[in-house]
Amino acid sequence: MIDPEKYKILSKVNFPEDIRKFDLPQLKLLSSDIREYLIDTISEIGGHFGGGLGTVELTVALHKVFNTPNDLIVWDTGHQAYPHKILTGRKEALKNIRRLNGISGFLKRSESIYDTFGAGHASTSISAALGMAVARDLKSEKKKVVAIIGDGAMTGGIAYEAMNNSGFAKANLIVVLNDNHMSIAPNVWQISNYFTEMIAHPDYNKFKGQIWDLTGKLDHFGDRLRKIAVRLENGIKAVVTPGMLFEALGFRYFGPVNGHNIHQLIKIFEQVKEMNGPILVHIFTEKGKGYKPAEGDVQKLHAATPFDKLTGKSLKKSSALPSYTSIFGNALVEIVKENPNVVGITAAMPDGTGLDILQKDFPKNYFDVGIAEEHGVTFAAGLATQGIIPVVAIYSTFMQRAIDQIIHDVSIQNLHVVFVLDRAGLVGADGPTHHGVFDLTYLRMIPGIVVMAPKDESELRNMIFTAVKYSEGPIAIRYPRGSALGVDMKIGFEKLEIGKGEILREGKDAALLAVGSMVDYSLKAALILDNENIRCEVINMRFVKPLDYQLLDEIAKSHSKIITLEENALAGGFGSGVLEYFAEKNYKNDVLRIGLPDQFVEHGTQQELHHLLEIDPEGIAGKIKNFCERLNASHEVIL
Repeated sequence: MIDPEKYKILSKVNFPEDIRKFDLPQLKLLSSDIREYLIDTISEIGGHFGGGLGTVELTVALHKVFNTPNDLIVWDTGHQAYPHKILTGRKEALKNIRRLNGISGFLKRSESIYDTFGAGHASTSISAALGMAVARDLKSEKKKVVAIIGDGAMTGGIAYEAMNNSGFAKANLIVVLNDNHMSIAPNVWQISNYFTEMIAHPDYNKFKGQIWDLTGKLDHFGDRLRKIAVRLENGIKAVVTPGMLFEALGFRYFGPVNGHNIHQLIKIFEQVKEMNGPILVHIFTEKGKGYKPAEGDVQKLHAATPFDKLTGKSLKKSSALPSYTSIFGNALVEIVKENPNVVGITAAMPDGTGLDILQKDFPKNYFDVGIAEEHGVTFAAGLATQGIIPVVAIYSTFMQRAIDQIIHDVSIQNLHVVFVLDRAGLVGADGPTHHGVFDLTYLRMIPGIVVMAPKDESELRNMIFTAVKYSEGPIAIRYPRGSALGVDMKIGFEKLEIGKGEILREGKDAALLAVGSMVDYSLKAALILDNENIRCEVINMRFVKPLDYQLLDEIAKSHSKIITLEENALAGGFGSGVLEYFAEKNYKNDVLRIGLPDQFVEHGTQQELHHLLEIDPEGIAGKIKNFCERLNASHEVIL
C-alpha cells in the first residue's frame, strides 16, 4: 500500500468516483500527490516519464468532470496516460509497469475497463473516438466521448482524416489537443510554430502593451476600452491560433487553456460537456512538469531507465558495447562524407534511430518528417526519382504504417530507397505494440525488394554500405534493439554480394540456417549440442530475399535435417521462404522452423522473452535435440 502520510489525498483514491466529491483545494493536492508518486515510482523502476508529468491536472479534471467509465476517454498512445492508470485502480500496479507479468506501459483494453482503446502508435485517438461516438448514437446510448491527442501526434495524417470525417458527420465528440511542443523529439508541426511565433512577435506584444498603458490612464472610460482590448486580443488569437484550421474542419474551437490550471480545465470541460457537435479544446502543458531534470531535458526523460530522483541521472551503467543504433548512425555519417547525395529521413525519432548523429554533422542531409511514416516513405520516393539516395530509418513496428507506400510508391516504380528498420525482433518492455516481429513477412512478399539482416555490427556497417551502393531498386536492412556483440570492426566498408550467405561452422548432423540476431544464438546453441553428440553446421544466410539458392541446394544435398532460425513471426517469414523453395524443388529434407509463434508477445526484458519463447541458445538447443531424437526414433521404427 502507498504511504498515507506521504500521499495524503492519493491514498484515499482508488477509482475516479473517489475524486468527484473533492473540492478544488483537494484536487490541487491530489495533483501534487500524483506527480510526486510518479517521480518516486518511475525513478526506481524506469518507464515513460515526461509525458505523464505533463498531463496530471488534465487527467484529474477529465475524471472529475466526466462520468468514467460510462463516459469514454480515449488516449493517444500511453506515454501521457500514467496518471490515468494511477486513478483507475492501478496505482499499486504502477510499481511493476512494463515488467514481465506487470501492467502495460500503454493503454490496454484487457487490463482495465477505463482503457477504452489500446494504443502504442500515435495519431489514432480521434478515429477511435469517432467510431465510439457513432456506435453510441446507433445504440441510442447516453455517454460522452473524449479523445486526447498530443501535438506531436497531430503530425500524423490519420488525425486530420479523422477530424475531417468528424466535422462532416457533425459527430458529438470532444477532442482535447494537449500541446506541449514535444512528442519525443521537438515537434515538426508548423501550426504550432505559427501560433508561437505570432503570439511572441515583438510588434504584437508592443501593440498589446501600448493599448494597455494608454487605457490605464483613462478612468472609467479606460476600463471599458480595456474590456474591448481584451476582446480584440482574443479575436486576434482566434486568427493566429490553430482555431481557424479546426473551425474549417467543422470543430468548435476553445482555447488555448493553461493545462496546469485545474480550475480552468474543470470549468472548460463542464461547459463543453453540455454542447453538441465536434468540439476541440486546445490546452498548453509542459512535458516533465514539476520535475526540474525532466523540464530541463524533456527528450532524455521521455522514457527513462531507473534514475537518481535528485539529479535525474541514470542509475543504470551504460554498456561498454556500442548499440546497433549508434553503429548505423556513425556509418551513415561516414558514407555521407563520401557521397553528399545520400540523405537520412526519420519520422520524429532522431535519437532513437541514430540519425541525430547525421543531424549534427550534416544537417542539410537530415530530414525529420514528424510522426508521418507514410509521408516519409513517399517523400523518399520523390527524392529517389531525382538521383538522391534516401536512407529511411524507422522502427520496424512503425514501418508497418507505410506498407502501402513501400509497395505503391517505391517498389512498383523500382526506386532506390534504403529502408533501415531498427528495433527488429522482440524489443522488451514496450510490448506487443512495439515488437518488430513482422517485417521479414511484410517485406518478403514485395516483388523486387532486397531484404537483409546482419549477424553483428561489422556486418551491419557493410550492409549499409552495400544498400547505398545498390542501385537496382528498394533494399531493406533490419537489426535488433540494444548493444552490439563487440566484434572487431575494420576501417572502411566491404560491399557484399547480393543474395549470398556464408558457412560459419561445419557439422554433419544438422544445418542451422539463421538470419540476424539468431546467428549468434545458433553458434552458441551448436556448442551446447556438441555435448549431446549432435554436430551442427551453422550458416549465416544474411539475405531473406533473395535467398542464396545455390547454398540451399548444397545444404539440401548434404544435410537431411535443416533448421531455420529467425526473430520474426514464423508465418510468412524466412523459414517459410526456405520451405517454399524446397517445395518447388521437391526436396524431401526434414525442416524445423524456429521463430516466434502465432501470437502477440507481451512485455518483459528481451532476455526474459527469448527464454520464455525458447529462442535463446538453451531453448534452441533443446528444440533441435528433440527434433533430431524424434526423427532418429521414427527412422529406427521404419527400419
